[in-house]
Amino acid sequence: MNAIEIRNLTKTFGQKRAVDGLSMTVPQGAIYGFIGENGSGKSTTEKLICGLLQPSGGEIRLWGKDHRDQNVRSKIGVLIESPGCFPNYSVWNNMKLQAANLGLKNENEEIRRVLRLVRMDGAANNKFKNCSLGMKQRVGIAFALLGNPSLLVLDEPINGLDADGMRIMREILTGLARQGTTVLISSHILGELEKIATHYGIIRGGKMLREMTAEQLNADCPTYVALKTDEIEKTRDILQRAFGRADMDEQTGEIRVYGAYAEEVAKYLFGNFGIAVAEIRTAKISLEEYYIDLMQEGRK
Repeated sequence: MNAIEIRNLTKTFGQKRAVDGLSMTVPQGAIYGFIGENGSGKSTTEKLICGLLQPSGGEIRLWGKDHRDQNVRSKIGVLIESPGCFPNYSVWNNMKLQAANLGLKNENEEIRRVLRLVRMDGAANNKFKNCSLGMKQRVGIAFALLGNPSLLVLDEPINGLDADGMRIMREILTGLARQGTTVLISSHILGELEKIATHYGIIRGGKMLREMTAEQLNADCPTYVALKTDEIEKTRDILQRAFGRADMDEQTGEIRVYGAYAEEVAKYLFGNFGIAVAEIRTAKISLEEYYIDLMQEGRK
């Protein structure tokens, strides 16, 4: 079953169409990386899914039901922008207020559960204003997890975190997905998103450019051999003829050879042309490179 199904969704603000005929599918249990430039319509789409905005047209279905269904709405946990906490209240007291707002039973037990999940149980008595950025983001996740929702909608939850904070966030989200929670997450930190996402949706100008699984992305991002020599132009021409594809990376000054092995390339150059390789490595096209290329294609 799909947790989210969107068909021909539109949202206009005056003369501006923020979401423009968007269709989107998020399977149950997926970590869906929602990617796009600033102003592409990501946050607006997330707010529409959560009922914080009303669509101008189109359809949003959650687990096969209209997203406005109260039983469906109760299964969603949301963190968009930042958690709405009182800065002078402790983490615990902020959680108590949110639990009361949700009408939860056994709220103390539930608060302890979610604080353990986000590694904040040792900081429950800290004032929110004294928490680090990473801790505040985890409090926001804890807010969203109250009531054990089946769907988490998270807008940029890892931006601004240090390396340890991002590691903890990865562990939290992958652990939740293993338990069956669906996670819709937007982020500009594509290297981190690539480590956890099982599905992707790339949006531009309010339209869905591409949806794919992590496996499909992997197939579209081949491994290549990157090398440098003292005769870079001559080397590229030789490798182009020999291996079919050899591209110049203008940023690094490297030649990229696809469909070959590093040792094979180095031996071929030296054995046949006496060209010594100064540097050589094997690498893979990243999600960031894939995304940038897709955006550039869309502007042509």
